[in-house]
Amino acid sequence: MKTIKKTNAMSERYHYASVSEALELLKEKGYDYDYNINEQEIERNPDHFEIHHVYRYEGNTNPDDESWVYGIQSKDGKKGVFVNGASSDSSVEVIKFLHQLSIKGQ
Repeated sequence: MKTIKKTNAMSERYHYASVSEALELLKEKGYDYDYNINEQEIERNPDHFEIHHVYRYEGNTNPDDESWVYGIQSKDGKKGVFVNGASSDSSVEVIKFLHQLSIKGQ
């Protein structure tokens, strides 16, 4: 279930019922490249990427079961997703780079 909440800046924030729903809807918006498989692209050149969507999902039974879904676009227009969570095999270095990426509209 998707809900939209307006912030002070009138930008839209989306809250999805699950990570898979967030991924499905981001794919419909053209975010179909898998940056988890190709994380070295972000590691090599983090300033070439911008985060357009951020979604945080926390498990119902354990707050440690949280996941983050990022909708990322490169400067050359390639749109993709990166999913990070407690069970993710993502490298710590890539997560550090994600924190350094600019967020569109911020």
